[in-house]
Amino acid sequence: MERQNLADLAALVAVARERNFTRAAAKLGVSQSALSQTIRGLEERLGIRLLTRTTRSVSSTEAGERLLTAVGPRLDEINAEVAALSEFRDRPAGLVRITCSEHAAETAIWPRLATALAEFPDIKVEIFIDHSFTDIAAERFDAGVRLGESVEKDMVAVRIGPDARLVAVASPAYFKRRAPPASPQDLVTHTCINLRLATRGGLYAWEFEKDHHPLHVRVDGQLTFNTVRPIVEAALAGYGIAFVPEDSVMKFIAKGRLLQVLDEWCQPMSGFHLYYPSRRQNSPAFRTVVDLLRYRG
Repeated sequence: MERQNLADLAALVAVARERNFTRAAAKLGVSQSALSQTIRGLEERLGIRLLTRTTRSVSSTEAGERLLTAVGPRLDEINAEVAALSEFRDRPAGLVRITCSEHAAETAIWPRLATALAEFPDIKVEIFIDHSFTDIAAERFDAGVRLGESVEKDMVAVRIGPDARLVAVASPAYFKRRAPPASPQDLVTHTCINLRLATRGGLYAWEFEKDHHPLHVRVDGQLTFNTVRPIVEAALAGYGIAFVPEDSVMKFIAKGRLLQVLDEWCQPMSGFHLYYPSRRQNSPAFRTVVDLLRYRG
């Protein structure tokens, strides 16, 4: 195979995975027009169409999918081996991509990287905020972050945060209008602020436990968000009861701006864990980032 064909195949893989010429061009560091010309040239040399283009999306043809299935993993292996050569460098270098929720980024990842990453100027870290359960292999991430009990068994899990819990809180103004709930079942008569789960699209059923008896409650209210921060803001504004990570509201509880209820029903759970496939070959840059993020109690 000509050397140019190998570069063109890498371009094809990038476009197919991104399903978009603009994003693929940005990832490859070339112009969109140059990338389009590269793909057209490859198709002309092979004498077959590999991609189907519309005004909104790009998808693989049957022939293109067959080629991608054969070539894509091999190009990944080549890239991994090239990245592994950084073992011979004096300092770890390379890009580490992590997908996580906004709350995980703010509380578990950035606080540690902010104080230590400056010591490793050749390491680049990309933090991608996503509140769904991303397939890190399919989306080309090196690692993801989830609560410990949510990590699949075939993944390596590294604890990067302490045990945590969700707590029910509302403003003093709200509880002037309504008596605080005495049990989770009372929440169905209250105005609550819902969280929509990005992965399944449904509303989160609030999870409580007392004396080893779990209880799930579906609540209702005027507002629904898909991230934690606006839920906290709405609770502060008196729009109802919120069920949020305790560390996101501790300062407001301490100042009396939020009141906590149902405390005995809010049990600790395993904190944030960084996870990645056990079969992946870890570069020095990746191992360095994992070590920086590791929770040491």
